[in-house]
Amino acid sequence: MKIFSSLALAGALAALAAPAMAQFQKPEDAVKYRQAAFTVMGAHFGRLGAMANGRVPFDARVAAENAAVVESLSKLPWAAFGTGTQMAPSRSLPHVWAEQARFRAGAERMQVEVVKLSAAANSGDLQALRAAFGPAAQSCKACHDDFRRD
Repeated sequence: MKIFSSLALAGALAALAAPAMAQFQKPEDAVKYRQAAFTVMGAHFGRLGAMANGRVPFDARVAAENAAVVESLSKLPWAAFGTGTQMAPSRSLPHVWAEQARFRAGAERMQVEVVKLSAAANSGDLQALRAAFGPAAQSCKACHDDFRRD
């Protein structure tokens, strides 16, 4: 039931992602929104990584559920990188706004890799999950390396 609630929430958030910038009253609200999306996505991605790396036993059902959440959430944060949000305190580097095309391309690459990861998780095959996890993780890392303060 908990996973169903997470998926329902992710679906509802995805439906709101397109008009999200119009809904933010302050730039800080946009930052909180994107940080929340990344935090939840990271938690579910971490669960997949733990299975892919053998730190926890592989469970095909749990992998598929977590991958579905990651895939849904991968669409959300980008609307919250609108004009004016660069002034709010966050871990985002100024390159996000100065190099929008490159930033968006990185986001799209990550989404493509996450779709592949989700397909691998849904296959029920641990080796497929392992093979898809690396490129998905690398697509996340590439954006963090270029566009995020640590």
